[in-house]
Amino acid sequence: GKRGDVPVSASAYAQALVGATPAPAAEVPGLGVDALTANPLLGTDSLDPLIGGARAQGAGVFVLVRTSNPGAADLLDLRLQAGGTLWERIAQLVDELGRPGRGAVSGLADVGAVTGATAPQHLERMRDLMPSTPFLLPGVGAQGGDVGALAAAFAPGRAAGLVTASRSIVNAYESGGASPATAARREAERLRELAWGLG
Repeated sequence: GKRGDVPVSASAYAQALVGATPAPAAEVPGLGVDALTANPLLGTDSLDPLIGGARAQGAGVFVLVRTSNPGAADLLDLRLQAGGTLWERIAQLVDELGRPGRGAVSGLADVGAVTGATAPQHLERMRDLMPSTPFLLPGVGAQGGDVGALAAAFAPGRAAGLVTASRSIVNAYESGGASPATAARREAERLRELAWGLG
């Protein structure tokens, strides 16, 4: 799930997901996740504990910037008095938060952005605002996103974009001809090759 809460709760989430939680008898290990997803609408004081906890364990954080659901435009496309949209301000914030965690080899930050594949018209602007940020790109397949429209996400290289396509992979067997496992593998490989061809 997506996390976003007041700082004390955000710290507890970070401990449970990537670290360990102190307990009277013994420390309770966390889930050991590689990355978590964070909601930015409570501000940086809710993101800092999640990012700090993830960094301490070598994990990453993906912050919701412009999501793939149709209702995302209701809030994220709102124009701000200072100029730009809400998602553009969030993108600037994600870039700022990710700068201290840029990798020496990849040049990519450890704070990523959830940028829905259903709104590819925003990707060039997003990449301008977040040049070293990895993009998590949900919405390919069942939600209507097209891998071929995501080239801007991969501008820094293959590792700069992570395409997610859960339903189209899980339900690939419905198009016939193969076992569910074989169909899922083929669809995942097809999408991977398409995405890697962009980077």
